[in-house]
Formats: sequence, structure tokens, C-alpha cells
Amino acid sequence: MKIDTRLAQIGSKSDPETGAVSYPIYQSTAFRHPRLGQSTGFDYARTKSPTRAVLEEAVAELESGDAGFACSSGMAALQTVFSLFQQGDHLIVSVDLYGGTYRLLERIMAKFGITTSYVDTNDLQQLEEAYQSNTKAVLIETPTNPLMMITDIRKVSAWARDKGLLTIVDNTLLTPYFQRPIELGADIVVHSATKYLAGHNDVLAGLIVTKGKELSEEMAMLHNAIGAVLGPQDSWLLMRGMKTLALRMERHQSNAKAICAWLAEHPLVEEVYYPALPDHPGYDVHNAQSSGNTGIFSFRVKDARLVEPFLRHLDLIAFAESLGGVESLLTYPAVQTHADIPEEIRRKLGVDDRLLRYSVGIEHPDDLIADLAQAFDRAYAEIT
Repeated sequence: MKIDTRLAQIGSKSDPETGAVSYPIYQSTAFRHPRLGQSTGFDYARTKSPTRAVLEEAVAELESGDAGFACSSGMAALQTVFSLFQQGDHLIVSVDLYGGTYRLLERIMAKFGITTSYVDTNDLQQLEEAYQSNTKAVLIETPTNPLMMITDIRKVSAWARDKGLLTIVDNTLLTPYFQRPIELGADIVVHSATKYLAGHNDVLAGLIVTKGKELSEEMAMLHNAIGAVLGPQDSWLLMRGMKTLALRMERHQSNAKAICAWLAEHPLVEEVYYPALPDHPGYDVHNAQSSGNTGIFSFRVKDARLVEPFLRHLDLIAFAESLGGVESLLTYPAVQTHADIPEEIRRKLGVDDRLLRYSVGIEHPDDLIADLAQAFDRAYAEIT
């Protein structure tokens, strides 16, 4: 069955007693035991909840994993995954990293004696140089946020497996509709489901998918013990959003391609970072492991003085954090999503005061381009 169909049918046959096509929201936190020593399969909502269970089964199947876990946010999902590790362990992580993940690693996990090396995870030499006897896992973002760097998941997963390491992939930007890391050798997939999976800027959620019985059982214990689980209302909202994921991702990527082509020719734009562009350094690897492209990209303007008036003059496109919703959002990473990364590191990577990140919505591309054009014109008039 095609993934488009599986997405649209999430939960539609999960309530045979009533035949509800939209799976119900089970608000209960407690569940009656038939008698001593017996259970309906549900005891306490932190451990397992009917609505959340349908969502978790769906995402596990979509990502070709063995178990799914729905968390209260993307960061809660990462915290749960990082709880697999203990004092003295070492992680290797993609160098162009979402600022929230960097903050979690450096300000929280470091307190518990977990150390991290940041490298270009597509470079096996850098991986080898970063590897230590206490290294336990590799965490990959591909594409990365915001510079759209690509990592060969097959290559890194094979390298990690030879070393006895876990491979963890943040698949937020492509979703299982376009990329399925477990099929490429990864052990764990994480999502900020707030983004493309939910898709409407109205629910906060995170997801984990694991491969393998032992790893899945360990993650289930951590998920229950930590307790940062997703509530039934948000689980239902996330399932509802995922039903239209195929339609939305197709529109997101077609809009992004059109706008990137326009920006690449604009006289005030220096560079556009998007893996669908043939001159992108990760173009071939990306096409080999993914069936499509995300709706997010970054671009660098030629003059930092343009940024403030450009953002101020946007009309249709919202100047806001987050990404992946049906509405277009434009973000300034240096002061928003990546503010917690030290300036020296940010600038070395290219996350400087001229870089903007655009999460393209599903509006008509002509209207989005017109908004960008008028904002550029008015910003340029202000600085000249």
C-alpha cells in the first residue's frame, strides 16, 4: 500500500466496536481492571493511552520501525533518547545543529557527564577522528537546520554499526513521506512532530521510532519513567494533521523550488541553501536516499542592513519561529532558533547576521514571491 494511502487511513479502522473513521479522543488517565491480575492493556495514561497508542503504531509503521513513542515536544523526544546514555558516554553529532538540540546537549546532558563532538557527519574521516572508546551513538540531522547540509545515512549507519554505535536520525524536515532512515540502516528516528507531521502550527509534539526488540523495550521503559508523553487531544490533532501530509509535502516542495529559483537570481541575494538545487554539494546523496525535498531552505542576503527592514516589510509571510506549517514563516536564525549556539561557532558554520531561513507554506507561489519582492524593494530603498 502506498504511503499516501497509509497516511490518509491513520486510525480509520482502529475502533471496530463503533466503526469510528476518526479515532476517538480517550481523555481518561485511569482504566478499570476487569479483576485482580487482569488488564485491558491500558492501566495508566502515562504508560499507555488508547489515542496515543494508535498514533504511535502509525508512526512506527510509516518509519519502518518496531515501536513508536509520542512525546510532549521534539525536545522531550530527544531528552528521552539521550536518556539511553550514562555518565562518561560520548556522542558524535552533526555540526550544523538545531540550537535547541545544542542547548540540551551542552547545558543539560553535559551536567550528567555526557560529552559531545560536533563534526560534518558526512565526512568519514571526521567521524573517525571524533570517535572515542566511550562513543555510544551518532546523531544526524539531514538536511541540517538551517544550512541544509546532507549526510549519507547508509554510509554513516554502516560505519556506526561496525563500531557498535547507535545511529539516531532527526527526520523532522523530510518526514517519512520523503525519507525513511531506518530503511537506510538507522536505529532510532526522532521528529519534532510540531513541524511538518502536524502541519498546522497548532500542536506541540515529538515522536521517536525504534528498530529492534531490545532497544524498543528500553525506550518504552524510559518513555514511561520520564513521563514526557503526549496527551490524547494532541495525539488526535497530530493524527489529523498527518492524514494530509502527502498533499502538503508535495506543495511545500514545489513552492520551495519555485521560490529558490527566483531568489537565486535576485540581485540582493548572495546564496541559497536547498538540496533540490543541482549545485548543492549534497544533491546526489540526497536524491539517492530521499524521494523528495523539504519546504524549508535558507538564503543569505548581500548586506546585513537589509535584514531588519526586509523582515519588517513582509506582509503575507510571517516573521516567526518554527517551521513546517501550512502558513509561510521566515526566521532569523542568529537571534532566534540558533541564539544558544555561541557566536564564534555560528559564524564559523555560516549562521551569521545575513542568513535567513524560510519555511514555505502551501500558499500560491506567485503571492509568496510578490511578498518577497516588495519587501526587498522597500528594504533596499531604506538603506540606500
